[in-house]
Amino acid sequence: MLDSRITTQFQFLIWIVAFVFIGACQPDSEPRRLLEKAHDRWIDGHSHSAVELFRAVIEISPKGPLAQEALFRLGEIHYFDLDDYEKALTFFQDVAKRNPKGPFAYDSRKYIAEIVELNIKDLDQAIIEYQNLINLNERPDENAEHQFRIASIFFKKHNYDQALMELEILLENYPKSDWAERAYFRMMEILFSLKKCEEARARYTAFQNEYPRSDFEGDMEFIMASCLEEEGQLDQAYERFQGLDGNYRYPALIKMKLEGLEQRIKKGGRSKRKIHRSRRKD
Repeated sequence: MLDSRITTQFQFLIWIVAFVFIGACQPDSEPRRLLEKAHDRWIDGHSHSAVELFRAVIEISPKGPLAQEALFRLGEIHYFDLDDYEKALTFFQDVAKRNPKGPFAYDSRKYIAEIVELNIKDLDQAIIEYQNLINLNERPDENAEHQFRIASIFFKKHNYDQALMELEILLENYPKSDWAERAYFRMMEILFSLKKCEEARARYTAFQNEYPRSDFEGDMEFIMASCLEEEGQLDQAYERFQGLDGNYRYPALIKMKLEGLEQRIKKGGRSKRKIHRSRRKD
């Protein structure tokens, strides 16, 4: 009985030794262990320590999926935690170049476009990066967002006509996306900036038919009221702004608009009684 127990324990010990030996012989065991440890350090808020561990992974295993993940995480740490956008960009570019079809390539390209636009502020290059993402078509459900970013960049560049064209492309290619609703709103903003209020009204009508209960309704009503004010239709503008009183996210702005219109109407010889009467609607 004792001999049997000793034999069993000896076999178990041999099994453990063999398991450890086999594990140690696996080429990915050490870099994978370091990768997991680096993740833990990063989650615990030790960014610099995590950076050193991720770099160690790349030194031990410079090629393959573990190195690509380590590079990607280094990009994220430098982008989000260390605010070193240049280094982050380099890491993401390296990931996308090493394996264009790899599991981290697409997200790396998204980060590249975002950094180039928002941090490096190379707007022309950002347009190229977002268009490349659309052309790759790896995640079709995200293409509308990329198209919206392209339109927004042209808006930043004050190229309003091109921005409108890009928004038209969005509405044509992705009419059912969540970004289509935003596209309508941005188009109305641009049309108002260009003093094309008739076109803005036409867009507003199409928008209301498509999105009868939109979160952008108040913002669009504000643009419609501003169009009336711009055209000198002060009474109508006043009534429309007043309709937003208490239903707009910037109540101070509505108050300012109403007070300004009251003064303009008075100077134009309009009756005070009409203003007081409309006030009693509150």
